[in-house]
Amino acid sequence: MNLDVLFYPKSIAIIGASSREKTVGNDVVKNLVQQGYQGKIYPVNPKIDQLYGLKVYRDVDDIEGTVELTVFAIPAKFVAQEVKKVAKKGAQAAIVISAGFKETGNVELEEELAATCNKLGIILVGPNCLGSINAEYHMNASFAAIMPPVGDVAFLSQSGALCTAVLDYAKDLGVGFSKFLSIGNKAALNELDLIKYLHADPKTRVICLYTESLNNAPKLIATLKELNRGAGATPKPVIILKSGRTAAGAGAIASHTGSLSSGDSAYQALFAQAGIIRANSVSELFDLAQVFSMNQMQKVETVTIITNAGGPGVLTTDAVIESGLQMAELAPETVTKLRSFLPASASTHNPVDVLGDAVGEVYEQTINAVAQDPNTDAIIVLLTPQSMTEPAKTASAVVKMRRVSKKPIMVSLMGKALVAAGVKILEKNQVAVSAFPEPTAQALAKFAQFSNWSREKNEAFLSYQDVDKVKVAQIFAKAKSQGQTSFPEAEAMEIMKAYNFPLLKSAIAKSPQEALAIMQKFNCQAAMKIVSPDILHKSDVGGVSLDVNTKNVINEYEAMMTRVAQNKPEAKLKGVLLMEMAPKGVELILGINKNTLGTMLMFGLGGIYVEVFKDVNFAFAPLTRTDALRLINSLRSSKLLEGVRGEAAVNKENIIEAIGRLSQLVTDFPEIVELDINPLLATASGAKVLDARIVIE
Repeated sequence: MNLDVLFYPKSIAIIGASSREKTVGNDVVKNLVQQGYQGKIYPVNPKIDQLYGLKVYRDVDDIEGTVELTVFAIPAKFVAQEVKKVAKKGAQAAIVISAGFKETGNVELEEELAATCNKLGIILVGPNCLGSINAEYHMNASFAAIMPPVGDVAFLSQSGALCTAVLDYAKDLGVGFSKFLSIGNKAALNELDLIKYLHADPKTRVICLYTESLNNAPKLIATLKELNRGAGATPKPVIILKSGRTAAGAGAIASHTGSLSSGDSAYQALFAQAGIIRANSVSELFDLAQVFSMNQMQKVETVTIITNAGGPGVLTTDAVIESGLQMAELAPETVTKLRSFLPASASTHNPVDVLGDAVGEVYEQTINAVAQDPNTDAIIVLLTPQSMTEPAKTASAVVKMRRVSKKPIMVSLMGKALVAAGVKILEKNQVAVSAFPEPTAQALAKFAQFSNWSREKNEAFLSYQDVDKVKVAQIFAKAKSQGQTSFPEAEAMEIMKAYNFPLLKSAIAKSPQEALAIMQKFNCQAAMKIVSPDILHKSDVGGVSLDVNTKNVINEYEAMMTRVAQNKPEAKLKGVLLMEMAPKGVELILGINKNTLGTMLMFGLGGIYVEVFKDVNFAFAPLTRTDALRLINSLRSSKLLEGVRGEAAVNKENIIEAIGRLSQLVTDFPEIVELDINPLLATASGAKVLDARIVIE
């Protein structure tokens, strides 16, 4: 699929061109004519003859030449039939600005349009979108009035209205665009198609998106890893502003994994695995676009702050540390150099406080000294407008430093009118600038995170050869033939066993005598749990007994059957599960939930406290070892796994293996929609699955 036609078409037809001003059909033609597009323009409308000096065609069939790109601004119900006409004129792409499709409930109409374009080999953008802009090519095939400055930031958006605001906002920030496209309902062309195109585009350095939803997390993760980490790859950051942080899919979910996951948890997991930078606001999107566009990609761990005010310096220091970066410890020779020209009351350690009376020359000397410091990876320059402050000269000092140093730098000129001259100098010279210090630090931290992520090597997915895939397939086939979708603990353990999860000794007893025989064979204390497809939480109905042995097993069996029958009279009781009593350890939870993005694994603190503390992390299957380690080490309670108050540290390798086996199981069997292992007991000697529950489609 060659998407060049969306940005470099030699000819454009506008179906629905209009003589009425302030209409889409009029604005698209006006923008193309008045903003310098040099290709052929074919307005189509049976009711007018001329528009902005151009001949208007009564019908597509009347166009003499070839049409490469077609823009539609006609009622939704007519679009598909007009697509067929432009196909005969050689059209390669269609931008459907028209609304009235899926967003208003007309799903079938949108599906018909997508199918028509697919059949004819026409790239479909939209429907319900703003259009396409390529400032380099002087092409504004949209109804946005502004032609943005040329730059190296590509911007994609589901929201057309946001596009117009972004274009207006970008003018004052020095951000220029390589490509600009509104994708609307995404009936055919989606973000992944465009990311691949833009990553290969030599004019694009940064890819920014506004999206309301994404699809196919595993494919997106794999694609971005290959693009940004593959052999010979040139990393290009993908920055996403994602709306909608509400919980999704809460209904029809009985598992802990499902109830603890939300739509936003899924996206956070996706972004972490794919190396996507998340912007939490439009202003942060621009901060990030600047820092990535205006600085050379490199490893960043330490930061030095230069300030003329103590308060902002402390605030920025806090933001640097909280964002995961480190404050640089300046080399002795740097400190000596600073002391040679700064006042005695100035701070020559990080943050470097040049004091409120620092003029541009003092800033210039300080910036040059810090730029040469071997312990400093990046620099943040802060300035508050005081009576002796020289914002323009300070900005010029930063620009001079950039000519001799490649170290990433961001500047915060705090204020408005008093620092405006300095801001203009920085924007003109492509230096990232923000009005406030904290966002500056946060943007630099995300620059560092992506730069470091892109340097990691791609890993193979966790995989094990000692699994019995055939046995699990047989279990699921039998269940499906009987209409069974839920596998309570006893049946779930058979699946766990087939995939060689670490298990305690266990067996099902269907009578008191069977229970006694099993206990005699175990020769240890055991836990007894009721076996019933109708009981989810066994302890709530008296379906769990501990410290069972050969002396009390018969009485415990009979008492449990009586007790559960009274508490849950409608439940079908199949017997009890006898399981070796577990040693002391840390109770964890491991599970999966399937959503629109893919199959998502959850790992965290388990047992009865799972929904109280909600200390869990998520990742999409299949997983690598690094993914598994991130799930473990980023828990708030991860210190528990390392041993506290004399307790031995747990064996993390066994936990990684359990995560890997689950990843392989749900990848091999995508029909699994819910699965809980709770608890997964972690000890110094290993990890054991104590309880499990599985639901399939």
